Amino acid sequence: MKITPTIRTEIQTYLRQKGLSMTKFGHIAGMNPGTVSGIVTGNRSISMHQLDRITMGMNLPPDYFYERYVEENVIDAPLNWKRISPFLYRCVQFQRVDCLQKVVSILLDKPNYLQYLFELAEDCYEEGYNEAAAYLYENIAEGEKYQHSENLAICQYRMFTIQVGDDQNRNLRAATIFEAFVERLDEIDQLDALKDLANVYRSLRIWDKVDEIAKKMKTKAEIQYAMKHKQDSREHTDSTDKLSRPMFVYITYADLLCASVCEAQGDYQQALQFTYAYADLDWVLETDEDTSHWIKLFQDWAECNIYVNKLLSGDTSVLPDYIEYIAASKVDKEMVTKLLNVMFAANRFKLDVNHVLERFETLIDSFVQMGQPSSDMYTKQVIPEQFARFEYELAYYYLYRSMYNDGFKYLMYSMVSYHTLNNETYFINCTGLFAHFQAYALPESREEHFKLLEKVWLDNVEKNGTADHRS
Repeated sequence: MKITPTIRTEIQTYLRQKGLSMTKFGHIAGMNPGTVSGIVTGNRSISMHQLDRITMGMNLPPDYFYERYVEENVIDAPLNWKRISPFLYRCVQFQRVDCLQKVVSILLDKPNYLQYLFELAEDCYEEGYNEAAAYLYENIAEGEKYQHSENLAICQYRMFTIQVGDDQNRNLRAATIFEAFVERLDEIDQLDALKDLANVYRSLRIWDKVDEIAKKMKTKAEIQYAMKHKQDSREHTDSTDKLSRPMFVYITYADLLCASVCEAQGDYQQALQFTYAYADLDWVLETDEDTSHWIKLFQDWAECNIYVNKLLSGDTSVLPDYIEYIAASKVDKEMVTKLLNVMFAANRFKLDVNHVLERFETLIDSFVQMGQPSSDMYTKQVIPEQFARFEYELAYYYLYRSMYNDGFKYLMYSMVSYHTLNNETYFINCTGLFAHFQAYALPESREEHFKLLEKVWLDNVEKNGTADHRS
């Protein structure tokens, strides 16, 4: 078995091979020669800053000594957060989660280090080092599981936001676990947490949960908004700075969510009442630029959804005005939702919207390339699901109008999207639609379809550990 030399031994070997004195190496590494001497002779420990200078002076990768540093300066040395923390930050920076885990496993046995680790996790999360942050939050939560601390709730919230991604089954599990911890958060933090939960459930189309969470968010937001505007509430006002958007937004967004629930359930008249509610914002007291921005957004959404609810309730006379509204709109992530509503109406009421699809052809083609990463839960979760549904509605429209090339093209787009989202129900809907029209599919469309089905099967084999019996 090969014995790995210590850091000091390797420095000594390097100096001897290069013919360098400690003074000369000190100049190269930007260190005091006395410090080099103390490290090499073992009379002083090595700080993280000194380790950085040494690896730079030896022309080594910055993390070259990290594993040995854990052994020599953490495991075999008295614990000292001021000495250990710079090393942990470096492990995160250079994605050495293996070394991070070794040190953290030692610190977790010392309850007084949990707060330090929590602060490290928060820094990692803020800087976008999600792998390290998730590991830290998970272990801190385990250490705090018998406590009813706010840190435990924050850890669960952070893990929820990190875990939510393309896989809707995984998203459901993450939302279900986190929901139990929302009430343990600070009352202000609860508002963003409820907003994010509602948007995940909205993307999953679990409407009873969306309705429940939206109403809870509105009640809490109304209480906080009233407190904010009480006289001598400076301390409370300062606490609202943590919110991702102005306080009033959580009240009006709750109405928007309730409207979307009613719309999904086919109650368009009630959806209109909620829409009128979030369109009327005369009660908002703030006048700053951010508030004006959000008021304008809600007024735009209200204008759009008034058209939509009238249209979907059967008043197709509003379709021309709705189309002109879309054409005058700023091209953004909401465009897919606006056009999706057109396709809902077209398929429900058998409307000819070929002229609309031709008018927005370039925009529709661009949807396939859209979907940039985002930290906003609505953009990250609701919009991708809307893309997939839009592709399905387009496929349905074209296939039932015997426009088979376009129909099968968008059907494949939708199937790929729903496979990415791991949404089995809607993937099966797509498969059923293909089966219904398969007699009209070109050989290449059939081949593409069955290749995708085989890929889905193989992905499930790998994911579920099912034996693959191919010879």
